[in-house]
Amino acid sequence: MKSSARIYIAGHCGLAGSALARRLADAGHRNLLTRTHAELELTDQAAVRRFFEKEKPAYVFLAAARVGGILANSTYPAEFIQSNLAVQTNVMHEAWRCGVERLLFLGSSCIYPRDCPQPIREEYLLTGPLEFTNRAYAVAKIAGVEMCRSYNRQYGTRYLAAMPTNLYGPGDNYDLAEAHVLPALIRKMHEAKAGGLDRVVIWGTGSPRREFLHSDDMADACVMMMNLPDGAFDAILRGPGEFPLINVGCGEDQTIADLARMVASVVGFRGALEFDTGKPDGTPRKLLNVGRLRGLGWSPRIDLRTGIAAAYADYLARENGGAAQPRQEMTSKT
Repeated sequence: MKSSARIYIAGHCGLAGSALARRLADAGHRNLLTRTHAELELTDQAAVRRFFEKEKPAYVFLAAARVGGILANSTYPAEFIQSNLAVQTNVMHEAWRCGVERLLFLGSSCIYPRDCPQPIREEYLLTGPLEFTNRAYAVAKIAGVEMCRSYNRQYGTRYLAAMPTNLYGPGDNYDLAEAHVLPALIRKMHEAKAGGLDRVVIWGTGSPRREFLHSDDMADACVMMMNLPDGAFDAILRGPGEFPLINVGCGEDQTIADLARMVASVVGFRGALEFDTGKPDGTPRKLLNVGRLRGLGWSPRIDLRTGIAAAYADYLARENGGAAQPRQEMTSKT
């Protein structure tokens, strides 16, 4: 992607989209196209068509999505499937109509079967039942992967579906009714510490294993792939099962209980951790096989503890009513 290329980032205000915007800006891209939700309603097909016809982006990062944790997915399945299907359908179709050179669609590791072998390879898609608690969201994202494949086959587009593992980082959602597990733990530990509480209650048994990737690492991987030469990029599109699909993760996981202890240590909460076994655990394990991504020469640079510390600093800055603190250099484990 040339520095002068017009690049549209759908969802630039969200966790993933804001990380992509930062990475592209840091790389010197000068023509970044962004619209807030108030400026462009992506579920409105006519509005999306007008935007593409006027702005004519050469590249698209489709990071806009309705997302949330177990509680939000269980409470609002209709909104999760309707909104996500509408957004990705409108953006992909109008990208094709306008002759976009490349598009990267961000999905989620929840597209894979609940009980598939670990670590999860791309070819495990559609080989078994999904996790019930987020099935509506997963089906929408699977439809997005199939849209990438279908448009590539019929129209010769270059649409890549990147499936990141659990993301966290600056700009995360800390609303306990909608947050994913890591930002929810940060908020719970902080409020317990500030309130002088002696315990924090955590959903589930603590035994499920989860993989986490800092949003800046995700953005770095995605921008790297979009910058590949044509031959290398087209090779990714010819993925397992003919799906233009690639996993984006760090290749390491830990239990929710271990994660909670790490967050408590970073935040400075020294009370007890109590697990509410009456609440759902979700999928037992979701560790991505990232061999294809590593084969491109990429690896993450931000280790989990360092990333959590940076995320907590971001949370504190937002709680105090100020802007997020400047990003610090974060190094990975050796």
